[in-house]
Amino acid sequence: MKKLAVVGAGSMAEAIIAGILESNLLKSSQIYVTNKCNQEKLEELSSNYHVKIGYDMQQIFTDADAIMLAMKPKDAADAIRAIKDHLTSDTLIISVLAGVSISSIEQLAGKELAVVRTMPNTSAAIGKSASALAINERVSEQQMQKCKKIFETIGFTAIVEEEQLDAVTGLSGSGPAYVYYLAEAMEKCAKEIGLDNEMAKGLIIQTLIGAAEMLAKSHKTPAELRKAVTSPGGTTEAGIQVLEANEVQQSVIDCIKTAAERSKQLGENFSSKVKV
Repeated sequence: MKKLAVVGAGSMAEAIIAGILESNLLKSSQIYVTNKCNQEKLEELSSNYHVKIGYDMQQIFTDADAIMLAMKPKDAADAIRAIKDHLTSDTLIISVLAGVSISSIEQLAGKELAVVRTMPNTSAAIGKSASALAINERVSEQQMQKCKKIFETIGFTAIVEEEQLDAVTGLSGSGPAYVYYLAEAMEKCAKEIGLDNEMAKGLIIQTLIGAAEMLAKSHKTPAELRKAVTSPGGTTEAGIQVLEANEVQQSVIDCIKTAAERSKQLGENFSSKVKV
């Protein structure tokens, strides 16, 4: 890839730019960034990453191999209409717009496009995202591989069908918040049972990291790993019994399903407005 144009300069765009540069996938001189009107944010990106910035659309988009749509979803319709003359069938469109379908992007642009729609999560900021990619039939194998390499710079990447992205949103897109919610509960309890805040924080963080590493490196299922820690009549069993009595596992399942359904609703709402 010789040139990447990024529309939007928020935290996700910055995380992706940082990952690309840190992995040496592209040089800073190959990345051009623009946004709606926040000059200060553009200058911050230029200062931190030495990328090209500006509002000259010819300069930003001419000869770009890929154009990344990374603005807020609420600004997507206006932004895509504003740049549609620079979107061509030869250019790969990479969308990180939550709830905005490939067909909506094409409708707004008024033309058929090669589009990769993605769903990273906020852990992209530290290079640990879980990202899912979905493509349409106009994306070539070469373009797909280029896009995959971009998102591999910020973490794990999976290829899915577009209709699965709502489920991905509920599972891994919103997933970090569920983990933080658990950590929040553990911190509150640590205080109640008399543990020092800083010490408890260290114990909780390392417990979560260790459990995640065990899941990543062990051949055992989560259920098998849980049972290995749960001795009959022991402390862990006593705690697990409380979780089961409160149907915590089913609550987590319902949580993910509800988030996925909400993602689907938001996408349908956006699509219906585009068609009007």
